[in-house]
Amino acid sequence: LYTLHSTLSLSRSVTAPNPVMLSFVIAAILSGAASAFQPQLAPWHHAHVHAQPPPRVSPLQSSQSGGEDSDSTDVVAELDDDRRANLFQSMLRDLQIENVPLLGCDAREVHTMNAALWTTMSELSETDEAQKVCMIMEEIPMDALKAFAADYSNLLSQPRLIDELPELRRIGVSLLGKGVGPALVIETIERSAAEDLAEKKARTAVEDTLDEYRCTAALKSFVDRLVVGLEACPYTKSPELSATGLEARGVTPGPVAYRYSKSSDACAAVASFWTSVCELLSVPESDISTTLLSLPAIGPGNSPEAHARFAAVVELISRNLCLFRGDGVFGLVHFHPAYDRDQIHPADKPAFGHLPPMSFLRPMLRLNGNVEAVESLTDDELFLSNYQRRSPHTMINILRVSQLNAAVGAKSIVNLELDDGRMEKASGITLYSRNAIRLAGQGKVKLQAALDKEIDMSLKGA
Repeated sequence: LYTLHSTLSLSRSVTAPNPVMLSFVIAAILSGAASAFQPQLAPWHHAHVHAQPPPRVSPLQSSQSGGEDSDSTDVVAELDDDRRANLFQSMLRDLQIENVPLLGCDAREVHTMNAALWTTMSELSETDEAQKVCMIMEEIPMDALKAFAADYSNLLSQPRLIDELPELRRIGVSLLGKGVGPALVIETIERSAAEDLAEKKARTAVEDTLDEYRCTAALKSFVDRLVVGLEACPYTKSPELSATGLEARGVTPGPVAYRYSKSSDACAAVASFWTSVCELLSVPESDISTTLLSLPAIGPGNSPEAHARFAAVVELISRNLCLFRGDGVFGLVHFHPAYDRDQIHPADKPAFGHLPPMSFLRPMLRLNGNVEAVESLTDDELFLSNYQRRSPHTMINILRVSQLNAAVGAKSIVNLELDDGRMEKASGITLYSRNAIRLAGQGKVKLQAALDKEIDMSLKGA
């Protein structure tokens, strides 16, 4: 077996390795971090109740079986241990005869499993040739592998998402032998159609124009201007330090980690996300309080197409985290230069990692006692609330939930009566109300000018 070593050290960049087959290095930190999958805060603590996630397994381990419901799966389940083991070994030998690489991975928890899987998928995705590998994960429970394969299969059948994630169409993930052993087969078809080659060429063109130093500088300027300057988060006093002012609630302030990937590939974005999660789980909050993951090649620009691509990639990431109940350990906050809550699915319901729906704002203001703002602010002025998520490029803030709970309190979720009479669960009422009023006071011209300046700052030659 070709062993995937899980000892990659993390630098400031979280870029997927170059696609050299059979020499994968998986960014999966194994330090007993699963049991430490314990939460913390960041420059943003906008925690509101999110939409129902897909079927999930237990917190970064597993308890729910997923996978295939075929008759062959039932047959496999009826085999005794010896017969299953013999069949598994036979199937591995068959793959070896086919010259399919057998990649052993020593991941022991599902966050390291995800880092390994998505990094491997990103390497396969980067190449145009048809390829096939088998990843063997003997320390991962079968129900976690089944859940991953089943959810990925479901994803491929959902046009709303997959139309914005075309590179995933050529990647298949399945259980080896319908789950006869702890292995997943990842297979790609050749990227040969003219439209597929054109899509990749257009998508990757931006990568060579990006510079990590400039992107990070622009992002720090955004944090300083909006999060610190406009006090979008009362617990962030500088772009370098987070969770200040929560010491009495048992939270230690710590550095903000800026991480970066210039890849435009969706698999690489998810791999970078899980690598960042592994890093957060491997260190105390005093070493890294929160992570800002820059993904500037994901949906670059401010066109509707760019926003749709951003929305699909971050939904993929949120979905993958929630599948393993990681949302009980980390909160996510999504950012884009053209962030528009009305264009996020679902538009009228909470969505994990996003602002509350625009239809929630007036009821929130009313509940918070801001009656004058409810009556005086126009819809256009309330729309400026989107600017609290308009950063110079696509970015995900990965928050420790333990810090979120300390910041907003255990009783922050309330019943919110909407203007149409519906009742919805919501939280962050005070924060969202205050930010909406402050951003309306800034005005669109001032907010957009400051954002444009930060966008220019992130470009080469600017």
